[in-house]
Amino acid sequence: MSRPARAFIDLAALARNYGVARSQHGGRTLAILKADAYGHGAVQCAHHLAPQADGFGVAFGEEAAALRESGIQSPILVLEGFFSEHELQQFHQQRLWTVVHHEEQLQMLEHARLPAKSLDVWLKVDTGMRRAGFGLAAIRSAHARLSACVAVNRIVLMTHFARADELDVDMTRQQIHAFDTATQHLAGDRSLCNSAGILAWPGARRDWGRCGIALYGASPLAQPRARLSPVMRLESEIFAVRDILPGDCVGYGGSFTADRPMRIGLVAMGYADGYPRAAGNGTAVGIDGARSTIVGRVSMDMLAVDLTELPGCGISSKVEFWGENIAINEVAARAQTISYELLCNVKRVRKVYTGARPGQ
Repeated sequence: MSRPARAFIDLAALARNYGVARSQHGGRTLAILKADAYGHGAVQCAHHLAPQADGFGVAFGEEAAALRESGIQSPILVLEGFFSEHELQQFHQQRLWTVVHHEEQLQMLEHARLPAKSLDVWLKVDTGMRRAGFGLAAIRSAHARLSACVAVNRIVLMTHFARADELDVDMTRQQIHAFDTATQHLAGDRSLCNSAGILAWPGARRDWGRCGIALYGASPLAQPRARLSPVMRLESEIFAVRDILPGDCVGYGGSFTADRPMRIGLVAMGYADGYPRAAGNGTAVGIDGARSTIVGRVSMDMLAVDLTELPGCGISSKVEFWGENIAINEVAARAQTISYELLCNVKRVRKVYTGARPGQ
């Protein structure tokens, strides 16, 4: 028997979430597949979404190339843009859209030897995140220079929100206003919304949305505003059971001490699989559909769960770490992190895809 740790990926749920986001946004929407589709498998997700998605977004060129090599013909936007003139040539050859967000990229485009109107460019405006993008005072000049580039076909103006998941903070409104003011009368479509923007900021919805974490069924908001379906169910099985006595410690560091007779199960799942070590003691799990908790620290390859009140559970019982019954945001909160990191960290476990279209 092979090790039972698995990540079940529900492609039908992925498609539903994309439909929810696109409908909410009210315009064309990119499905963001960077970081191997947030740990879900970019190639598999892209092929399932290709018939309905307006296009895809990835972080860098190699991620886009892998999709093209797998047969994906849809538009692909590279969010970090190109790093060299050679890579810019590759973007042209692979028919990729590129973000341009700093002076050196703009200069490379101005000197590029590419066919006329062969490259779609998304021009990024820094409206307050202070990470990537041209400053507000520089955006008109950058837009004019791009427009003068022989190779540039279409320009889309974009920005990125820093705090759109914080609904009681005014920064998102400030960013929207700054973007509108700086880009007024400039030609081109607009793209402002990430997942939180799509779900919670109607005033930011424009020509293109960019759906990331919501695509995978994890809300970026503390209080979800749309019905999203978890796409990944992280699961394993109990492979050993033992009884412990009051005073017995479980796991490294003795972080858990039994105060009563207990029955615990060992599960094939650890931080080397991507389950967060920081979660540990008291974090919720589902065992054959019933709710229980982790006992002690998470180890590299295994962890322990409480079976004391679950006499019908034992060896081969299924343990869900997140999915339909255990919300990934709940686990993230216990580990003092975010769902994005948990999903991206999943590794070593076998992925099992369900919900595929016939013939896929």
